[in-house]
Amino acid sequence: MDLTVHQQVLLLAFTIAAVMGAVANKTQFCTLGAVSDWINIGDTGRMRAWLLAIAVAVGGVTVLQAAGVTRLGSDTFPAYRTPQFVWLRYVLGGLMFGVGMTLASGCANKTLVRIGGGNLKSVLVLAIASIAAYLMVWTNFYAVAFNSWLGPTAIKLEQHGVSSQAIGDVVAGLERSAGAFTYNILAGAVISMALAAFVFASKEFRHNFDNLLGGFVVGLAVVAGWYITAGPLGVAWKEWAEFSPMPPSRVEAQSYTFVSPMADTLRYLMDPTNTGLVNFGVMALLGVLLGSFAYAVISRSFRIEWFAHKSDFVRHVFGGVLLGIGGVLSMGCTIGQAVTGTSTLALGSFLTFASIVVGAIATMKYQYWRMLRER
Repeated sequence: MDLTVHQQVLLLAFTIAAVMGAVANKTQFCTLGAVSDWINIGDTGRMRAWLLAIAVAVGGVTVLQAAGVTRLGSDTFPAYRTPQFVWLRYVLGGLMFGVGMTLASGCANKTLVRIGGGNLKSVLVLAIASIAAYLMVWTNFYAVAFNSWLGPTAIKLEQHGVSSQAIGDVVAGLERSAGAFTYNILAGAVISMALAAFVFASKEFRHNFDNLLGGFVVGLAVVAGWYITAGPLGVAWKEWAEFSPMPPSRVEAQSYTFVSPMADTLRYLMDPTNTGLVNFGVMALLGVLLGSFAYAVISRSFRIEWFAHKSDFVRHVFGGVLLGIGGVLSMGCTIGQAVTGTSTLALGSFLTFASIVVGAIATMKYQYWRMLRER
């Protein structure tokens, strides 16, 4: 039986995500761990792995765009390059997500990986984060709680002659030139090479197979996501959806992100007969979870883990709420913004990345201060 182009996209999204989940489990690729290792013990190995993923994603997308294989505009999901630069949304959402992932013992991607490894605490985090994300995406909660006061802070780039918040577009707009495409290619090349140079400057990192593997696989997965949904297959996918009597959800150029897909997954579970709600993000979420589970079983590392005490439970619940709300508010997570978003060269993605790291560091420092005080 031949697969429709939509089914092909979903199958590819699932397969690549499963590989990413298995590799993240095997290599302990963890953005929270990256920050923790760096701040607490001065080990930059996992932070360099994260930066390597960004370098590979930025470089790969730059090559795809330079070759004319993909064209990313402001109509992606999420709209990374939107000309509405709501800087406070990125900062606040990033800070909330950074705090949340610290309290919840992992970011959105790591939560899925931990579930695959048998961590029942992360099942609760996923449930709470999914509900919070659903409220933000599929109800008027965001409009009531945030939009009325965040909206006025937006910098409308189009009023300044800037078509989008991609670095090259901003430079071209401010110069009143038509070189946005060239500037974006140059910016992507410089950023990816600079990050790669920093990452590989560490001899210890160069000899750590797991960190290398984790960084390369996550970065390449993001590039593959863009190629699938914004390349030739993506064009055919959108044409198929236009003529479909019941178009499925989220038929847009996109790559891997894990907070909005939590909301979409919950939406599907509330209406399981509506298969049109099964989209790229839902399959990505399922893929990471099952890929991690498969590796845990094969490597015999699957272990059931539950809460040690009440305060641990409360901390994870609160962390899940912040993951869901902060992740949607900032338009992505440590993968969705810090890797996928930055691969589009969107200024908001870099701002979110920095805010997530600051939020995580501040929370770790506070937890350490409390621990010393309670001794």
